[in-house]
Amino acid sequence: MNQQPVSPGSAGGTSSTPAPAPRGGLLASPWLKLALVGAAFAAWYFVFPSFLTLGITLMLLAGWAAAWDLLGGWTGQVSLGHAAFIGLGAYTVAVTANRWDLAPWWSALLAMGLAALLALVWGRLTFRLTGSYFVLSTIAIAEILRLVAINERQLTGGAVGIFIFSLKEPFGLDLFSRHVEFWLSLGYMLLVMVIVALVTRGRLGYQMRAVREDEASAQAAGINPVSVKSWAFVLSGALTALGGCIYGIFLSALQPLPMFELHLSVRIALVAIIGGRGTLFGPLMGAALITLAGELFRTQFAQANLLIYGLLIVLVVLFMPRGIMGEFERRIVRRRYAKSARG
Repeated sequence: MNQQPVSPGSAGGTSSTPAPAPRGGLLASPWLKLALVGAAFAAWYFVFPSFLTLGITLMLLAGWAAAWDLLGGWTGQVSLGHAAFIGLGAYTVAVTANRWDLAPWWSALLAMGLAALLALVWGRLTFRLTGSYFVLSTIAIAEILRLVAINERQLTGGAVGIFIFSLKEPFGLDLFSRHVEFWLSLGYMLLVMVIVALVTRGRLGYQMRAVREDEASAQAAGINPVSVKSWAFVLSGALTALGGCIYGIFLSALQPLPMFELHLSVRIALVAIIGGRGTLFGPLMGAALITLAGELFRTQFAQANLLIYGLLIVLVVLFMPRGIMGEFERRIVRRRYAKSARG
């Protein structure tokens, strides 16, 4: 958990107001950083046109991890069932397009609504559980949805899966084009990060951190932990489902096993943890490290790639327990307080 450093007080036992940490200039603004991230990925499109698929995968993973972090990082409720929301989003687009020729933007809104409802009911049933019991409940929900997708053959195609044959084209854009999907993925990732920045800088964000740090103390202060967790879960689930809609279009052919599998949920959580839970840019950093390192090791080291990939993850977790961005932000804050104390 990210702990706020204590400002140094005055010497000699006299009471004084702690000196505020100096501002970090323009780069202290998350909005400028987000603009730079957007510009960097826009440059990717022109500089690496042969690696659009890799970019799409990276941005979707970063968006899912940032959405997961609303619940797992900022609120402290670790979930290993977020693949359920991805599968729900993807299958909503596929089923509504094939059966009712519904436009994908309406399908995305429907998927987000269904995901929010699922998260609300799911959370109300399980948020009184603590620790590993809540984690197990999230795995169970994802497994239930996978079994539903396998057995509802008329609706989902069963274990064979379902194929998205055609989609309506907004402004004449072919949604099956990797070029269009790249910009959709970039817009999705930035949207999630903007929402995370707005939420965590507001009242709900402070309540989420209070619940994460000490639920009993937060409740004594008048905060309803179940309500706060529910809001975080609803936002997290809806945003994850939106990314699932883009992922479904990206894949076109959907099957229950890969869409709802535990491995996908663990990957999302791992990305946020390695990047830094409870940080705005941690999920993006984790997604970049996991995706790019995985691709590099797969091409350069062939059969040994999984071993090296695993060792990299272990090293990050051992030497940076707060995650990459968590450790980086902690050192910056400590340095600022040290400077303000000397000044």
